[in-house]
Amino acid sequence: MLTAMSTPEFATLTTDDLVTGEAVALDLPPAGLGSRIASGLIDVTVTVLLLVGVVLLFTVAALQTDQALVATAFVGTLVFVFVVFPTTVETLSRGKSLGKVALGLRTVRDDAGPISFHHAFVRALIAVVEVYAFGGGPAFFAALLSSRGKRLGDYAAGTYVVRERVRLRLAPPAAMPPPLAAWAAAADMAALPTGLALAVRQFLGRLPQIDPASRASIGGRLAAQVAEHVAPAPPAGTPPEAFLAAVIASRRERDAARLAREAELRRRLTARG
Repeated sequence: MLTAMSTPEFATLTTDDLVTGEAVALDLPPAGLGSRIASGLIDVTVTVLLLVGVVLLFTVAALQTDQALVATAFVGTLVFVFVVFPTTVETLSRGKSLGKVALGLRTVRDDAGPISFHHAFVRALIAVVEVYAFGGGPAFFAALLSSRGKRLGDYAAGTYVVRERVRLRLAPPAAMPPPLAAWAAAADMAALPTGLALAVRQFLGRLPQIDPASRASIGGRLAAQVAEHVAPAPPAGTPPEAFLAAVIASRRERDAARLAREAELRRRLTARG
């Protein structure tokens, strides 16, 4: 994940944007408070039903058992129901509880990656206090005040909950400017750093909305940074946005060709086997 770009004009890029390997920003919106509450109610209901079922089972099994053993089993039941069960479910499902499955939500790390056992365990442990011990009050107010709807367990674990059922709209890729096609085909272009490639993509996608002065300023700065990864320089007099579009388009074509070669190589090796 990337934080907002240092350039003020790109302040709309936040840590809520998932960035793919091709430097395409995919918006993963945090789950709304209403959906979080609905999901939480489902999870609490399931937990309570599980607790009642397990307690009844232990009660029947412990009718003629030592009382100390019954007390130990009861404590073990609480640990299993409130910590072990939700931790196991979220770990195996990579961030989904039963309530989240029903509402189309998922818990992810702050960098939008999948959570691990550690994250699920911390969230479940904190939930015992903020959800069950205090009736969900701390969780509600924490989520209400957080821009990402984080409850206290999310702050402790470094996670947040996102909506999965969203339509992702990507800006169309930059086209190769015809006057620069021959230069781009012969130029040596290293892969751009992810942050820089993302900034260029966003700049090119928003050209119609940027005033001429800002376009020249931002384009010049980006072109200067991109030029460090390209040799030789573009023809004299090339506008910055044309240079940037040519580099992005050329890198896309080269990456596509490389992936095609690798796929063909794998196909041949598999066929031989």
